[in-house]
Amino acid sequence: MYIAQKLRKSNITAYIIYMFQIEDMLRACQLDIERVTHSYLATFGYEGEKEKEASDWYAAIIRMMKEEGCQEKGHVQVVKATLSLLYDRHCELMQDSKQAAYHACYYKALPSIVALRAHGGDKTRNEVENSLEAIYGFTLLKMKGEEPSRQTREAIAPITQWMEMLSVLYERAE
Repeated sequence: MYIAQKLRKSNITAYIIYMFQIEDMLRACQLDIERVTHSYLATFGYEGEKEKEASDWYAAIIRMMKEEGCQEKGHVQVVKATLSLLYDRHCELMQDSKQAAYHACYYKALPSIVALRAHGGDKTRNEVENSLEAIYGFTLLKMKGEEPSRQTREAIAPITQWMEMLSVLYERAE
């Protein structure tokens, strides 16, 4: 909860990826707040009011996931809305002729984005969401101790650079 609040203000793409992770962690705990409290929150050492705030926050996300039908996959509306705002900012930047550096960064990432979509990316999602899902998947591989292939590392690098630039330009517009 506290990490999400900090990231939401400082790095929108990191916030979204973090929320993907939170949704998956809640699914791994079978959307059971007791499991979340004992197997996840306990590792942070929160006590008293801080523990209650965190527990309430996770319980609220669990409620949203259930109400919005995201128990097995997908994202809660707050994440979807943030993704939409980020995509809107991307579209604004692409329309701005003064954003040559942004355009160059995006076009450098575009072959990787196209390849990603061709190899299983969700074609119903826009390139921002597909790219963040790819970065999240790459991060999961590394967290599991698996070494991504050279091809994967080379493909994800320009996407990551583009998302970093988009995040900075998003924050400047806020």
